[in-house]
Amino acid sequence: MSHAPTSGEPLVHVDNVEKVFHRGSEEIHVLSNLNLRVPAGEFLALMGPSGSGKSTLLNLIGGLDRPTRGTVTVAGDRLDQLSDRQLAAWRARHIGFVFQLYNLMPVLTAERNVELPLLLTPLTKAERRQHVATALAMVGLSHRATHYPRTLSGGEQQRVGIARGIVTDPTLLLCDEPTGDLDRKAGDEILNLLQALNREHGKTIVMVTHDPHASARAARTVHLDKGQLSNGEVK
Repeated sequence: MSHAPTSGEPLVHVDNVEKVFHRGSEEIHVLSNLNLRVPAGEFLALMGPSGSGKSTLLNLIGGLDRPTRGTVTVAGDRLDQLSDRQLAAWRARHIGFVFQLYNLMPVLTAERNVELPLLLTPLTKAERRQHVATALAMVGLSHRATHYPRTLSGGEQQRVGIARGIVTDPTLLLCDEPTGDLDRKAGDEILNLLQALNREHGKTIVMVTHDPHASARAARTVHLDKGQLSNGEVK
């Protein structure tokens, strides 16, 4: 069994990671000899210009992609040693994702959108409903549970997205530009929510952003440029 670190211990270990994509005969080096530690309970912002590899790094930490070289270890599991099937089960147990464009199913109500990750678990229908109600309450949307995405504001849709991300009580919440499609007021409300999830509920959060206003809410910010981290990260 893997050991999930307690607060302050490294939850995420990225060691000497390279990521190379191939476009025809051309090699595109997105990440180069990258090292990162994320302690359990931290709210970390990953900043960098477009094309710097931020989302690629987030996908590697979340087990959505594999490094070309190097290792990624999260919650005690080396992701490169897991099969695709094991990795899917690992993601369902450990990772919550929040996306820039919400990725909600328009034909499902807010509560049914939040329930989707739970369909991969052995929970009963009654248990799923309880988890969904708890997650919606945590993001302040209990009163909008039966509403469809088209009737919700952008900020409310992102709250539903966050509720879906936390409904499984994941070890790690990964947010890719969570305020990128919102105005400043709605974005601030989402950042307030992420801070509360981190401070009051102990959630470990890694947030990709290009917005200094958003990164200022994190406990620590690291910068990614041309595939490498700055700001004193382990080299």
